[in-house]
Amino acid sequence: MTDMRRTLMWVVFTMSLVLLWDAWNKHNGQPSMFGPTPAKVAAAGSAPGAAAALPGALPASGAAALAAVPGMPASAPVAAEKVTISTDVVKATLDSLGGSLVRVELLKHIDETHPSGHVVVLDASAQHIYKAETGLTGVAGAPNHLSAMTLVPGERELKAGADAVSVRFESAEMAGLKLVKTYTFKRGDYVVGVKHEVINTSAVPLAPQLYVQLVRDGFVAANGIFMAPNNFSGPALYTDKTKFHKIDFADIDKGKLEYEQRANDGWVAMVQHHFASAWLRTGAGDRGFHVNRVPNTTLAQYAVGMVFPLGQIEPEKSAVAEDQLFIGPTEENMLAAIAPGLELVRDYGYLTILAKPLFWLLDQLHKLIGNWGWAIVALVVLLKIAFYWLNASAYRSMAKMKSVNPKVMEMRERLKDKPQQMQQEMMRIYREEKVNPLGGCLPIFVQMPFFIALYSVLLSSVEMRHAPWLGWIVDLSAKDPYFILPVLMTLSSLFQVWLNPKPPDPMQAKMMWMMPLMFSVMFFVFPAGLVLYWLTNNILSIAQQWMINKQLGVQ
Repeated sequence: MTDMRRTLMWVVFTMSLVLLWDAWNKHNGQPSMFGPTPAKVAAAGSAPGAAAALPGALPASGAAALAAVPGMPASAPVAAEKVTISTDVVKATLDSLGGSLVRVELLKHIDETHPSGHVVVLDASAQHIYKAETGLTGVAGAPNHLSAMTLVPGERELKAGADAVSVRFESAEMAGLKLVKTYTFKRGDYVVGVKHEVINTSAVPLAPQLYVQLVRDGFVAANGIFMAPNNFSGPALYTDKTKFHKIDFADIDKGKLEYEQRANDGWVAMVQHHFASAWLRTGAGDRGFHVNRVPNTTLAQYAVGMVFPLGQIEPEKSAVAEDQLFIGPTEENMLAAIAPGLELVRDYGYLTILAKPLFWLLDQLHKLIGNWGWAIVALVVLLKIAFYWLNASAYRSMAKMKSVNPKVMEMRERLKDKPQQMQQEMMRIYREEKVNPLGGCLPIFVQMPFFIALYSVLLSSVEMRHAPWLGWIVDLSAKDPYFILPVLMTLSSLFQVWLNPKPPDPMQAKMMWMMPLMFSVMFFVFPAGLVLYWLTNNILSIAQQWMINKQLGVQ
């Protein structure tokens, strides 16, 4: 039975590594080893990004026609004017070429590696392309995101006492249509209101479609964490039917696109670690989705967007479309209040059922305590209280194992040449002493899912980005710069091995000492918040086991 227990411990250890790796894959947009492959929605052999025709669409319209628009030379010979809008939370740059949003700097989020000192999400430069574009399709020659537009004079900064500031672009008459775009930036808000007014200046009815899209290059910055892939960066789509679906840049290159191409609701996004952008239209209405690689560009670029029918516009009449553009941090509570399902851009993977309530509890503790590090410590205390009797039962079993260990060792030495009799005698000893050799494994099985779920929470939570705890820990989302917590965690794990009963087999005994060392290697590169969680858990486990050993008189 002892051999079985050691084997089971190895199984648990191996499975924990497998589950951690699978959690990394899920967190970074890779398929789970245990989950089914998403059902393929796009028709086989269809062109990447080709959406089904919308009601009233003209021939060759929709995303299939739109895919050709970004192929126009990026350096089109059109004089462009750029304008910068500042609020208390963002500094945004818009380009009169297409009236596109080409740069967004988040003023409340620090980035020491960027020249601005802040996190820059959208950015259009020679080295990096990430922008939000809109335009018309369905009518040949209609204004699009490469059409020259006129910037209407107005305020460029959010004034004291004002709640919002707007910037307006107007296109010339093109193909009988005029497009007017108005961006509205609000105080303390990462959601930009985008209003499109389409005016039919021709003498005949026209039925254009409005497209909104996010375009960025495929460069994914290294996360700097050993033994782990990069955090997922790429397009994502959401509909009420198919829910949240991420698409890897490599799959776009290969044409392996599996997504809902048409729905009556939903939104599109570009996701990266801790930050995201998304085009949103919360009201119900027909829309087509497109995901494609932008052709004819030196720097590989990818687009994700939606196409909306505007209906037939009579001469001298207009149609108005209201959309929202989110660009900011993936704070769960904020995202959930903006649009249905938007909080899913912070993907916890297959343990969402545990991760979401864990984050909720952690958030409530943070509101009470005011420090994310101490909130993690408090969360561990609450979990230990919740599992107190389960752990106590397991520790009593382990203490009894340690108390009978000398008798087992003597018996193994006496019957080492009679393995069958040895096993029978061992089972007799355990039965007489009322010892369950497998009892100590139960807490590991129970707590491991919580560990992996919290692992996902700490990796995904932008709330803990640059959140200090104590002294040298100034960022709970990054590894301990001096490796103090990982060393303490390793020592605590070794102390737990000393408290546990010694395996009768010398080789197994050595392996039990090696397991904490092997397991602790990962903690040297894990976020400090996760190591703090596990260290606190170890300390409380040691205290509980030490107390039970004393109660049972185990030395």
